[in-house]
Amino acid sequence: MRNIFVAERVDTRPPDPVFTGVMVLLAGLGAAFLFSASYYYGELKFGNSYHFLLKRGVFLLLGGVGFLAAARVSLEVLRKMVAPFLLLSGFTLLLPFVPGIGGELMGARRWVFLFGNSFQPSELAKLALIVYLAHFFSKKKDRLDDLVNTVLPPLIITALFALIIYSQNDFSTAFFLVAVSGAIFFVSGVKLSYFLFLMTAIIPLGAMLIFTKEHRVQRIIAFLQPELDPVGTGYQVIAARDALEKGGFMGAGLGHGTEKIGGLPEAHSDFVFAVLAEEAGLLGVLAIITVFVIFAVRGYGIALKSGDSFSFLLGFGCVSAIFLQALFNMAVVAGLVPATGIPLPFFSSGGSSLIITMIMCGLLHNISRSDTRQGGLR
Repeated sequence: MRNIFVAERVDTRPPDPVFTGVMVLLAGLGAAFLFSASYYYGELKFGNSYHFLLKRGVFLLLGGVGFLAAARVSLEVLRKMVAPFLLLSGFTLLLPFVPGIGGELMGARRWVFLFGNSFQPSELAKLALIVYLAHFFSKKKDRLDDLVNTVLPPLIITALFALIIYSQNDFSTAFFLVAVSGAIFFVSGVKLSYFLFLMTAIIPLGAMLIFTKEHRVQRIIAFLQPELDPVGTGYQVIAARDALEKGGFMGAGLGHGTEKIGGLPEAHSDFVFAVLAEEAGLLGVLAIITVFVIFAVRGYGIALKSGDSFSFLLGFGCVSAIFLQALFNMAVVAGLVPATGIPLPFFSSGGSSLIITMIMCGLLHNISRSDTRQGGLR
């Protein structure tokens, strides 16, 4: 039986040590600030200040296993697994609708609960879609001007996934999925006129969908004028802004922030960056942004040096998913865009997000080692 973790070629390059080091640094800093942001809430709700830190340790272990597997799997075998992987992720996307295992949290029905644990299928769908798009466009690289056979199939798959996620009342994840897919469409070399046409159709459609739900309209109002409802929809925006202001230049010090103690909702989750800003100050914020930028630069460099279209698109998609997610989250906390519910990679408490993020990093590590320029995939 063929071993999917053994490369058919031995022509490999050394992995990018800077990329790997930055990933480890982000994981370590994420655990530290997650603990700082969550110890009060952990004690209050679970009677254990270390509750979220212990869970983070488990997720880091699982993510590490995922990283190693993704770093060693043959990219050729991965391409052959695209169809079953896509079908599996599509099936899991439907599980939140199943009574007894699907559940709703904070108004969104995007969770699956099994054996006392929960996971978010849309995270798996995000990875599956990136792998599928990379495979499909690399296979059709000589027919990128063919609207029917090259553009429509991935467009339909992307729209179907986004529609399922949207129907779970998770507009932000659906929007993000479309954004990452759109970036892959663009760099794949699809005819520019097709891409521009898609954008002119998607943007007004997205705007229309935003205004079909009252709570989304309220989020926009809270973003523009949070003082109109300071104890309701505007409370989180104001609390995040207060945390940023309290941080000053140097910050209050790790563990010494006050907004997380009953003042900032979701301090351990979507708004952990606000805790970081209060405790590490502007200096710490700039440092974290710099680390994410280095992560993106090295990641995109890995993709560009890969030498074949599948590895390039796969690497580009993985880096974009992580980096754009970080930018979205930080922009929300800074008050630059309305609240989205998108977590900060490596820092927010979500286990599904961390595991998928580390698998994506493993794929980038894999690409950095693969000498595809010499003729074929590992």
